Amino acid sequence: MEKKIEKQYSNGDITVVWKPDVCIHSTICFKGLPTVFNPNNRPWVTIDGDNSEAIMKQVDKCPSGALSYFKNETPSNTVSEKETIVEVAKNGPVLIYGNIKIKDANGVETTRNKVTALCRCGASSNKPYCDGTHAKIGFEG
Repeated sequence: MEKKIEKQYSNGDITVVWKPDVCIHSTICFKGLPTVFNPNNRPWVTIDGDNSEAIMKQVDKCPSGALSYFKNETPSNTVSEKETIVEVAKNGPVLIYGNIKIKDANGVETTRNKVTALCRCGASSNKPYCDGTHAKIGFEG
């Protein structure tokens, strides 16, 4: 089984977690908070580039869940208490904000919170999740 990469960036107050294999390259992170997220820098996350509140608000907008965070005094598997909202992105995935459980074809359940992006174009190589292929194939919907 292939090991999944996970990077963590901490400022002492919060830890931002990045899972590159989940990223759909929506650019929302670095367009929204370029002082923290800059793909031209190495490392591309500068955790001291803004305050924890601003970083958490920006990470909450990540449509794929590739970016997440946890407060260092609380466990990382804390469930969001927000209501669940489903949004269809123009020419993109179905975005689900909130707590959900997804059961795959083999009956394996995965609990997700914050934002989950589900494929609508049918071309994702990470089904049922969006991997950004819709942009490459010109999906309209």
